Amino acid sequence: MTDRRTDDAQPHDEGDGQLAPAETGAGAATTATRPGDEYHSELPPHTFDNLAAALPDSLGAPLGSPGLTRSAVLRTSAADGSARGATRSDVSAPGTTHPGTHTIEIVTPQRAREVAAPLGVSGTAAAALSLSTGPTNAATASRRDRSRADALAPESASMLTSDRLLEVNRKTRRPPNGSWNRFVYRASFHLINLGDSAAVRAHQAMDERIRKQFEGGARFVPILTRKGGVGKTTVTALLGMAMADAREDRIIAVDANPDRGTLSERVSKQTRSTVRDVVTKAASIGGFTDFSVLVSRDETRLDILASDTDPLLSEAFDENDYNVVADLAARFYSIVLTDCGTGIVHSVMRATLQRADSIVIVSGGSVDEARLASETLTWLEANGYGELVRNAIVALNTATQGTNLVKLEEIESHFRSRVREIVRIPYDPQLAAGSVVSFKDLKPITRLAARTLAALVVEGLPAERRV
Repeated sequence: MTDRRTDDAQPHDEGDGQLAPAETGAGAATTATRPGDEYHSELPPHTFDNLAAALPDSLGAPLGSPGLTRSAVLRTSAADGSARGATRSDVSAPGTTHPGTHTIEIVTPQRAREVAAPLGVSGTAAAALSLSTGPTNAATASRRDRSRADALAPESASMLTSDRLLEVNRKTRRPPNGSWNRFVYRASFHLINLGDSAAVRAHQAMDERIRKQFEGGARFVPILTRKGGVGKTTVTALLGMAMADAREDRIIAVDANPDRGTLSERVSKQTRSTVRDVVTKAASIGGFTDFSVLVSRDETRLDILASDTDPLLSEAFDENDYNVVADLAARFYSIVLTDCGTGIVHSVMRATLQRADSIVIVSGGSVDEARLASETLTWLEANGYGELVRNAIVALNTATQGTNLVKLEEIESHFRSRVREIVRIPYDPQLAAGSVVSFKDLKPITRLAARTLAALVVEGLPAERRV
């Protein structure tokens, strides 16, 4: 809004708060206004009183012409648009018929204009936009454009999943697992689907624990104890079968017993090759196909590498030979189990522990077997393997002699103070026979114990390869 204020002989108000000079007669000359003599303001009418009171007694001296005094006060009325009064007095040059006209120019800061809201924006969003300044509004618009561009980015083919595209109904929903739930599903002509049973869901949860993913190479898990005959080879076979049955990658169990181990007798033999053959042919093994002909595989896809069967050559398998076998196994397998045989002071044991990511200690259910297993932990702690002991799992084989006379809870309480977890391996006739083990034909409680042991061991393995 622009107010043009001029002092004329008879100023008057035109009803909008602006004072305009009155004509003195026909043909009265209009007073010219010098460039820049404009008063720009949007102030209310009562502010004019304050401005007039602040004027000097005479504006003529600096301008070289007669001026107004402070008594020339202009009052305007914004209510009805009529002039309440306008006086002019104290003309400094008597006899002047038409005193000069003076224009006052007052420059006030321009009020920040509201930013118009874009089309389609209303309410709180429009109010927020009206208060934003230029650079901030531009940055906000830029971010909004980028978000809109990301939302409109083309999707990859992997986004077209079955869960997204298929409508879940009685035709597309997967049939339940579990005898009773499956019976209800079939009896209701596929109208009632109770989902998987609690036992099936628990089995699937255990599978997820065993299927933990690793990065950075193979993980080594030795199974050891200071006493023979406590079921160490059996525990190695059960652990490997449980892992191979649940996981999709490759698992191998290496019989590193320098005293003629029997691990290969727990599966159907498909080759007569041993660790000695691997050491001899190491230079010619270029891929997994070359290595696979030297191992035996059971129904769970567990590969087993047998130990030397010739007693004259058994002592020849030493630390260097084990490192050759371990390096080749690490190229083709995700988890390498090592049946360490009896004793813990031979050279193969040193190489095994240096590569170990976790260990399994096997203890029998008798007094002396439990004591020797505990002494194994003590020896490991004394030789710098305290971290392995704290992360170890104790497999308590309850199928040994004297178990019925011993308080197994006290044995478990002792080991729980030293290791991470304890798992009981129950008696199973198939395991007691000492022959080929069929994992699917084991008692359910035996399979559950093996799977629990596998889950605990896998959870203790580092997800990333340590430096």
